[in-house]
Amino acid sequence: MDEQSTSMIEELRSRYGRRVSTSKSVLDQHGRDESHHLPAPPDAVFFAASTDEVADAVSLCAAAKVPVIPFGAGTSLEGHVAALRGGLSIDLTAMNRVLEVSAADLDCRVEAGLTRLALAERLAPQGLFFPVDPGADATIGGMAATRASGTSAVRYGTMRENVLGLTVVLADGSIIRTGGRARKSAAGYDLTRLFVGSEGTLGVITEVALRLRGIPEVIAAATCAFDTINDAVDTVIETIQLGIPVARIELLDEVQVRASNRFSGTDLPEKPTLFIEFHGSEAGTADEARAVAEIAETHGGAKFAWATNSEDRSALWRARHDAYYAALQLVPHSKGWVTDVCVPISRLAECLVETKRDLEGSLLQAPIVGHVGDGNFHVAMLIDPDDPDQVAEASRLNQRIIERAVALGGTCTGEHGIGAGKIAYLEQEHGPAVEVMKVVKAALDPHSILNPGKMFRDIS
Repeated sequence: MDEQSTSMIEELRSRYGRRVSTSKSVLDQHGRDESHHLPAPPDAVFFAASTDEVADAVSLCAAAKVPVIPFGAGTSLEGHVAALRGGLSIDLTAMNRVLEVSAADLDCRVEAGLTRLALAERLAPQGLFFPVDPGADATIGGMAATRASGTSAVRYGTMRENVLGLTVVLADGSIIRTGGRARKSAAGYDLTRLFVGSEGTLGVITEVALRLRGIPEVIAAATCAFDTINDAVDTVIETIQLGIPVARIELLDEVQVRASNRFSGTDLPEKPTLFIEFHGSEAGTADEARAVAEIAETHGGAKFAWATNSEDRSALWRARHDAYYAALQLVPHSKGWVTDVCVPISRLAECLVETKRDLEGSLLQAPIVGHVGDGNFHVAMLIDPDDPDQVAEASRLNQRIIERAVALGGTCTGEHGIGAGKIAYLEQEHGPAVEVMKVVKAALDPHSILNPGKMFRDIS
């Protein structure tokens, strides 16, 4: 830590006392996420309690040219929170209030450190829910920063469609508010969409305004097993092309089903399996379920196994959300190298089948799960990070999966983001457009103090 950083930290500590920590355990916690990427602890952690405090801390860092790394729940998967150049980690978890809810307008405003499950608990008594569901109990600010998605995106969209506005602290410590509560606006640049998905490289998100939904009258969930992954995907493609409004339609391959049975206590056939959920009226969900069941049957699917009550349904989706942790148990003491490509749905079967062929010829175990209703799937390659052969094999597979997806008109990341892990693939995917992104970055963060080493290669 250089003299400027030390001086800045001491000044911050003089203002906020023990909420500025340099404890080794605290630093280590804030330098790692859920991924295989090597941890990199910051020089200090500041537990902020308000937007004004975040702005104060960022102003001090700007004056000293000290890096700033926003931190939420640490559930990211591409090394987003690692302090690659040291600096100050700003922990937003104490900023966890629901600031306002309007049931009439179906919107709310929350602080960035609020987690999605805490928000769900707060909204349920009013008959409301927030539909973006990435699985992990991430913070809303982190979900906005990474443009998170999840199991319900096929019907309700991602954070891009569900964030109405933001409060953001810029690199000089100034505060701006973007967007508004109107359902549409033609006033100026869409800055909200600029910051959603910026991964902490353009500003620190401190408040988020969200679009809400009414809890459906009926929620029905089922599973359906298939002999091949191709049959399962063909069912999904036909369902989407016919415009059947499923709320969730998820794929687990046979490897992931085996892991989930062991970890979550489910008793599913160890075959490629769809998890499906329907939202709506009693008559509407019955019609939709009947239509999807008929499509599945034409592709060799087994009869639907229904989760008939809320407890069974919760257990089913908990097993889906715990898929990553279940996968890790297949290879004790392993880490997951997770990739998450997305392709046009018409190319999904081709991409998945070829990926599956690659994995079957590999020395690694690598379950597949997917938000297949929107063409997105995840491969969790289970590795010993200290084994160079396994790391090299995971890198090879990762490259093949991504390059195949991009060649099919897809993207290198459907929802995890670029972070430190996919910088080269962003360049491959977007080419000269990355230079335009860098111009935006340089304009808003001229000294590159905001989450440096993420999204782009070094920017001086």
